[in-house]
Amino acid sequence: MLLALFILVPLAEVYLLFALSHVLGFLPTVAIVLVTGVLGAGLAKREGLRVLGRWRSALAEGRMPEEGVLDGLLVLVGGILLITPGVLTDVTGLLLLFPPSRRVAARWLKRRAERGIAEGNVQIFGFGSGLGGLGGLGGFDPGQEPPRSADPRPRPPRVGHDGVIDVEGHELPTD
Repeated sequence: MLLALFILVPLAEVYLLFALSHVLGFLPTVAIVLVTGVLGAGLAKREGLRVLGRWRSALAEGRMPEEGVLDGLLVLVGGILLITPGVLTDVTGLLLLFPPSRRVAARWLKRRAERGIAEGNVQIFGFGSGLGGLGGLGGFDPGQEPPRSADPRPRPPRVGHDGVIDVEGHELPTD
């Protein structure tokens, strides 16, 4: 599927660019491609900063951002598509940068991911605590507990500002 996408989309883009240049002429077609690239980069920057600003203000207020990480990712993909020359990529990029159509795309992707997880076609990857929290990538079933760190050394107790002592514990069997 992905291979077909990487073959069919560029062929369709070349065809549309030739058709557009036949109707409008070569220089207007090049101008359209350049203008959409520049405007797309500006729009992607503006939308990306808007999403980031909303994330920051929500986190500063101690609540989860309404726009999730998926929104930010879709803004990034939309910007990349607008910078890429072509008619189809420009239309798709513009749709991903406008919040109403981006929300529709985010809902569709979320439903698709949830269905893939439920069917077992998608694996969830988490970060282990090895290498300063950056290493130890590995897949696990979302219905099971994530794998524990390979570091057998116990953590020293930490005393929080409210006097609560945080220790690493293990469940003891009850008799």
